[in-house]
Amino acid sequence: MPAPLVILDRDGVINAESDAHIKSVAEWHPLPGSLEAIARLNRAGFRTALATNQSGIARGLFSEADLAAIHDHIARELERHGGRLDPVVYSPDGPGSDAWRRKPHPGMLLEIAERLGVDLEGVPYVGDSWRDIEAARAAGARPILVRTGNGDATLVAGHDLADVAVYDDLAAFADAWLAAGDAPA
Repeated sequence: MPAPLVILDRDGVINAESDAHIKSVAEWHPLPGSLEAIARLNRAGFRTALATNQSGIARGLFSEADLAAIHDHIARELERHGGRLDPVVYSPDGPGSDAWRRKPHPGMLLEIAERLGVDLEGVPYVGDSWRDIEAARAAGARPILVRTGNGDATLVAGHDLADVAVYDDLAAFADAWLAAGDAPA
């Protein structure tokens, strides 16, 4: 039986959001407590995966090699804290694309489920935007919203968030999820 799973968005959840896009390792800055939160989830037996839109590739702002360097850096930083993300899945498609992988479509989440051989029912997908909520719902995962990144703006936008648990940040989510065993209120 596969280990329990938590899927995470990247920008605004693990690291600071940037309207100019995170184009290099130098521009990547973890949010306080996020790396430690992932490590806590891993130590508790949860596998953590990443599903992230990276439209900067389609926009020509950075290359797939630049993105790989950023994700390698994140992996090293997580390793220092005793954590890891596996698998890491991204969509390089730009806004307006109807690509199956680009959120709000569920493609990345379904790819993770297929690669890990798991059913996404009840699996949390932690994000900071309405696209994340829509992707989680479309994939049959459990949508979770954090207030970091675009989270506060998503909360006040008037979307239907009736089935969405909201946490201040990834650390607060991890604390609640672990305290509840696997399903915080």
